[in-house]
Amino acid sequence: MKNKTNRKHKINKRAAISFAVLIIISVIFLMPYFWMLSNSFKSTKEILLDPNHLLPLKFTLSGYNKVLTESPFFTWFGNSLLVTVTDTIVILFTSSLLGFILSKYKFKLNAAFFWVILATMMVPSTALMIPNFLLISGLGWYDKIISLIVPTFINAFGIFLCKQYVDEIPKELFESARLDYASDFKIYYKIVLPTIRPALGSLTIFTFLGIWNDYLTPLIMLNSSKNMTLPLALSYFSSQHMSDLSATMAAASLIMIPASLVFAIFQKQFIKGIAMTGMK
Repeated sequence: MKNKTNRKHKINKRAAISFAVLIIISVIFLMPYFWMLSNSFKSTKEILLDPNHLLPLKFTLSGYNKVLTESPFFTWFGNSLLVTVTDTIVILFTSSLLGFILSKYKFKLNAAFFWVILATMMVPSTALMIPNFLLISGLGWYDKIISLIVPTFINAFGIFLCKQYVDEIPKELFESARLDYASDFKIYYKIVLPTIRPALGSLTIFTFLGIWNDYLTPLIMLNSSKNMTLPLALSYFSSQHMSDLSATMAAASLIMIPASLVFAIFQKQFIKGIAMTGMK
């Protein structure tokens, strides 16, 4: 009985230490965001006089007012939302469908095709900038929103992730569905998609955050300010209002909201996907 009590105390002590360490790490990671949010409610003068002061001495919304009324912020927001949501939906569809096909349909050069897809992940994105630009220019898509949408419809990492999850689905489940005269698309819709939901949740977070925060691609493909996405517009806004740090911090805080909402919505599937990966 005494040994059990001592063991329980040791476990509780370890849990408390682990919890304390996680809290400290979380505070360290959250501090820059809190500092940014706090500075968005300060005047530029206050930020310059005491940048390390966390809480604003004089609460002001002048930065938000300038962002929302003196710049086409909502146009930039709409551009980012259009590009990110469209690409995320299409990538989820193409990744899950191709992962299903490569996993359960054996055809000639199946393995070779899969390895070619994986090989594209080894190519640095910077090495593709000039070929992508020449291709977009040749299609007449330069300085158009479509130049940010179509090239990212296929995602090698998404295909790999979905295929690994589909591989875990027992083939007997597909065979029984075919005995019930289920079509291939019905099998994909009724069996595959619900089963790989954790993978799709993780892929949604990775894809949304990656495209939403992408700065380099819009910088290369776009020229006019009306077509800018938010990361590019933030840089433009900062350069145009270099002395107005309050407005810059306000714009950065607003940009962070959609990404935070997406993570909050899909975090359960993300955590479930990590847990399932550990069990395989």
